Amino acid sequence: MMLRYPIKLEPDDNGTLLVTCPALPEVATFGEDEDDAKRHAVNAIEEALAARIADGRKIPAPKSAQAASEVALPLMTALKVSLYWALGEAGITRAELMRRLNWKRESVDRLFRLDHPSRLDQIEAAFRALGRRIDVLIETAA
Repeated sequence: MMLRYPIKLEPDDNGTLLVTCPALPEVATFGEDEDDAKRHAVNAIEEALAARIADGRKIPAPKSAQAASEVALPLMTALKVSLYWALGEAGITRAELMRRLNWKRESVDRLFRLDHPSRLDQIEAAFRALGRRIDVLIETAA
């Protein structure tokens, strides 16, 4: 399960690369070179996603357009964003998820904090409570 967002890299006027993400207009960062720009892009995208989750705002799915460049987010980020989407699709609140799991509110809230290292068994339990399961695909790196 990978979550990849297309990014735009444009030369800036001071020799750096400006990075934006069309799906998330609030993302703007830079890098000294392409690799550095992509590392900064991952961090900026994670910050934007975390802010959207904290505010209860929509998170757009990445478009599979012919992007010149894209970045893959860490697996735990992808799982937590997918859980956020699943909660919205199910039309239930975190309080209802808390009841279904019989957990304390803080334990459920941590599942949606991108800066918290949740345990995989907790993520799986939350997906099960929403009638979902996680399917993993391992691919050879390019």
